Amino acid sequence: MTPLIFAFKLLIGVPVALVLALSAIWYIWESDNAVLYDSFAQKMFSGLENYGLLAIPLFMLTGEMMNEGGMTRRLINAARVFVGGFRGGLAYINLLANMFMAAIIGSANAQISVMARAMTPEMEKEGYDKGFAAAITAAGGLLAPVIPPSMLFVIFGVLAQVPIGEMFLAGILPGLLLVAAFAVVIFSIGVFQGFPQGRWFTRAEALSALLYCLPAMLIPTAIIGGILFGIATPTESAAIASLIAFLVGWLVYGELDPRALFGLFKRTAVNASTIIFMIAAANVFGWVIIYEAVPQKLAALLSTITSDPFLFLLIVNLVLLVVGMLIDGIAAVILFTPILLPIAMNDFGISPYQFGVVICLNLVLGLLTPPVGVGLYIASSMSGAKPGTILRSLWPFLIAVAVVLVLLSRYPAITTSLI
Repeated sequence: MTPLIFAFKLLIGVPVALVLALSAIWYIWESDNAVLYDSFAQKMFSGLENYGLLAIPLFMLTGEMMNEGGMTRRLINAARVFVGGFRGGLAYINLLANMFMAAIIGSANAQISVMARAMTPEMEKEGYDKGFAAAITAAGGLLAPVIPPSMLFVIFGVLAQVPIGEMFLAGILPGLLLVAAFAVVIFSIGVFQGFPQGRWFTRAEALSALLYCLPAMLIPTAIIGGILFGIATPTESAAIASLIAFLVGWLVYGELDPRALFGLFKRTAVNASTIIFMIAAANVFGWVIIYEAVPQKLAALLSTITSDPFLFLLIVNLVLLVVGMLIDGIAAVILFTPILLPIAMNDFGISPYQFGVVICLNLVLGLLTPPVGVGLYIASSMSGAKPGTILRSLWPFLIAVAVVLVLLSRYPAITTSLI
């Protein structure tokens, strides 16, 4: 009965955190196990007793301060220095700027919102189709869950009980591979459509753009450098990055008013509390799953289908692709990690880092695919292009992501070689 109640609540649109908590309560009531009732609150709060969870609001705060402090414009100008003169240069600028932003924001929705507002009008002025401009921006948002810092990696690391810093390292090569795949798509489309010729900056313009961007680049340097060289934990790096974002936006660029901090803190607290409550509810739900030995039963079923880790990951990819179209990526990671990770590790010998990168990238695809497609509608509202128009230009990028997912599933070294 509990699975039916769970599915029904999801279908009628009950918030995922409440679905998880209420399903666990229903199971406890159905099993008539008083011991489980006594442990419910303890299990819920124990899900939050993890130092790594502090990284979530801190990374969110960094992104808010960066948006408020005018760093986005400087990063776009810096991207122009490197790729602005190529044919279709503004499309490559969009991609490269998205890569810079991914190393700061860590949230696909936030990144799509910021970049669609900044880049689509500029591309339209230079003769690009509005739908294509919005599609590149939306596809670039998929870099946020892979290139560190990634909010999904923080959540997966907490649930999987693996070091978050190592999860970040696991995402570097896949992120660069995804950037390369998107660049190939842009080049291929440009050959057929005849993109406009870009303009290289003069030496003085290039030096000026790079100089003004240097303070903003301190943020990803602090985050990734601190983790790579063992100077700071991911949580400490997030705290340092938020402080740098505040000081740069206020003292260097002069665009961040300290009086705006209360509003930034409030938005961060509201957004972070939603995710953290989901994690607390998922801890109780995961406890019920383990109590019922669901992973073991599912593993036994899957072992009758295949014993090949690659084929197992392909099956998982196909299933989660459908799930991601219906459920928010963060909620899906919280929901499926406790079920699928033990099977991947214990029955198929798959590294948790490889598995984490694959499912996080897979589930975030749902942001851009109907019927939910939150990222698609964000790109539409910020750019003024219709969702259908964006989707028609987006499919080559989605195919590129699928190819990258297959490569990540087939070759674990792409995710584990830097760890």
